[in-house]
Amino acid sequence: MANLSSVLDQLQQERSRLTSKLEGLSNALSALGASGPRRIGMSAAGRARIAAAQRLRWAKVKGKKVAAIPTAKRRRMSASAIARIRLAQKTRWARWRREQKRR
Repeated sequence: MANLSSVLDQLQQERSRLTSKLEGLSNALSALGASGPRRIGMSAAGRARIAAAQRLRWAKVKGKKVAAIPTAKRRRMSASAIARIRLAQKTRWARWRREQKRR
C-alpha cells in the first residue's frame, strides 16, 4: 500500500508541474496575441453544397444514384469592369517594362 501511495503522490506532483507549465505557455501565447484558432463562419448554402458533395461521393462508393449537386449562379463582371482591369494591368506591365529598361 505504501508503494501505491508514493506512486499516487508522484503522479499528483507531475500533474501540478505540468499544469503550471501549461499555464505559463498559455500566458506566453496570450502575451503574443495568439488567442487560439479563429473559426470563420460558413453560409448555410456553403454547408449545403459540402453536404451534397459528400452524399454524392458516398453514393458513388455504394453504387447508388443521387441527384446532382445544385450550383449557385455565377456572378459576371460587366464589360466596363473587365476593360478597367485590362487597362490597369497593361499600365502595370508598361511601368514594369520601363523599370527593367532602366536597369
